[in-house]
Amino acid sequence: MISARAVRWLLPGAMEIISRINGLMENFPNVVLTQDWHPADHASFAANHPGAAPFSLTEMPYGPQVLWPTHCVQGTSGAAFHRDLRTDPAQLIIRKGFRAGIDSYSAFFENDQTTPTGLEGYLKSRGVTALVFVGLATDFCVAFSALDAAKLGFQAAVLEDACRAIDLNGSLAEARRQMQAAGVALEA
Repeated sequence: MISARAVRWLLPGAMEIISRINGLMENFPNVVLTQDWHPADHASFAANHPGAAPFSLTEMPYGPQVLWPTHCVQGTSGAAFHRDLRTDPAQLIIRKGFRAGIDSYSAFFENDQTTPTGLEGYLKSRGVTALVFVGLATDFCVAFSALDAAKLGFQAAVLEDACRAIDLNGSLAEARRQMQAAGVALEA
């Protein structure tokens, strides 16, 4: 999740999906929310790389990393869920990106693709086999989570009308291509 201020300029229409997501939560017995929760010195922030521009790429030990505007800093209002999003239906909130040296798009793994968040075990212990993904951003957190879910053997679907994308240099088309190739259902 990106702060409300960042959402206005980065993800047009992001506020429009909140009521849809609130309504969807009523239809599922298991609801998990994710929350970006970055320390101020997070390695993915362009501000922490002198001379680097937001949305440029850098190389990290785990591979290429987009450098983002500073967002969702731990303990700030920018890291809070939007006030209109119902959080009470959630049984679990996964905080992502809290390690300063590694970003975390997926709800299942850090960006190194080896450090688990614990979500897989949580879902499997509850007998969950099918997952529906919504939220921000379609081409990063949503796509990485859906792709990891498919790799882990879950049936995965993305409700595109309950998502918004950044679409950084064609990232939305590429994310959609990868999800479809992996068997992730893209639904309206």
